Amino acid sequence: MSAPTPGRNAILSFLDRTSYIVTGVTALSLLYTRSAGVLYFVIGALVCSRVVKFTKRFVRQPRPLHSLPGRQKQSYGMPSTHSAVVTYYAVYTPLAAYLLPLHPSLPPAARILGPLVVVPWASAIAVSRVWLGHHTWAQVGAGSSLGVVFGLMWFRMWVQGINLHGKVLEETYLFPRH
Repeated sequence: MSAPTPGRNAILSFLDRTSYIVTGVTALSLLYTRSAGVLYFVIGALVCSRVVKFTKRFVRQPRPLHSLPGRQKQSYGMPSTHSAVVTYYAVYTPLAAYLLPLHPSLPPAARILGPLVVVPWASAIAVSRVWLGHHTWAQVGAGSSLGVVFGLMWFRMWVQGINLHGKVLEETYLFPRH
């Protein structure tokens, strides 16, 4: 890794805190759309995270030693939870944008802008886990692989029937017609 520069430090600092931003943007998307599809996506992200954290307890591989005092994380590192969840986002978002009907609350540009923002951002977050010293490349690769598999599986479950329940949920609770 090359010597840190002020610009690079600012970018890494931003990427180190993106879980708050991603969580906030996701919550706002759910509140704005009140979409069963977005709710299902959010539940998928939470389940993906839990599956990875459960996997860590069995693998029990430590994180790399951090070069800065007080920055060493105490939890296990294999697989990377951040990498798994952001990769889930990067897989599910383009599939939903291109293959599902556009939610009425969203503009047509969302089909392109969503994946155009999510995929590079997710890639930067995953790579930053190594640059920040939180994970090894193997831990990020394993997490990303789990995110791909989970994203494909979760999307497939939606299009193979869960979406029908989502339509009922929206019509009954999220967008009731009075």
